[in-house]
Amino acid sequence: MANLPAADLRRAVAEIEQMGFTTIWLGEASAREPFAGVAIILAATDRVTVATGIANIYARDATAMMNGARTLTEAWPNRFVLGVGVSHVPLVTARGHQYERPVAAMGAYLEAMEKAPYRAAMPERPPPILLAALGPKMLQLARERTAGAHPYFVPVEHTLEARGILGEDRVLAPEFAVVFARKREAARATGDRYLQTYLNLENYRRNLARLGWSNDELTPPGSDRLFDAVVGWGPEDEIAKKVRLHHEAGADHVAVQVLTPTPDRAPLDDLRRLAPLITG
Repeated sequence: MANLPAADLRRAVAEIEQMGFTTIWLGEASAREPFAGVAIILAATDRVTVATGIANIYARDATAMMNGARTLTEAWPNRFVLGVGVSHVPLVTARGHQYERPVAAMGAYLEAMEKAPYRAAMPERPPPILLAALGPKMLQLARERTAGAHPYFVPVEHTLEARGILGEDRVLAPEFAVVFARKREAARATGDRYLQTYLNLENYRRNLARLGWSNDELTPPGSDRLFDAVVGWGPEDEIAKKVRLHHEAGADHVAVQVLTPTPDRAPLDDLRRLAPLITG
């Protein structure tokens, strides 16, 4: 949905807000520049929070990141959340950068953000920052230096582990993909593109291996057991049950990503089916 033409995006997010969803997440990889995209969405809605999931620290320096966040937070108070992450080796090197040790790079980046000069009007409250944290060290950094964590492509056991590391006073907002299909075969026909993408990225594979998943299960497009752990499918109530499992494991918020065979269109019909089961 992030790559829709701006006019279509405005219409879609206004409808999503009316459905009762409280937060809209916007990624960056090969998509619209996230701060510009966030501004489009905030201007087209009245109440919904908009979060970057995530803004890549290698795509802009720390001053640009912090001041972009300050600008959005001052213009739309209490409606913007800055999710930041170290991204992945192939995405970083493709932009001409050298990928550094993730925790050290993020720690130094957060320090530089805190020192960023800014002459425009400051927001009343600083923008909340979430880290794209998978491993224990990055989760510890999220606990110590930010408002919390936004893990991506994780099973519910990761949510349980993450809550234990973050403690009770930090936000935990994992992403969880869903497919509206009654049978696994049909769900995989849509969802395998999602697994294929993320199982080919070392950070995600290493995190799942650390949690005990075998190399055979992590070989793209992944085993059925892995598919069932990271993608919700089946009747609407079964999908909603899987979302609730993350809440029961400690998530404050679950960023639901609806996968469809037509990713160039907003999945509004599927979101309408899901909204009564997971909003409110």
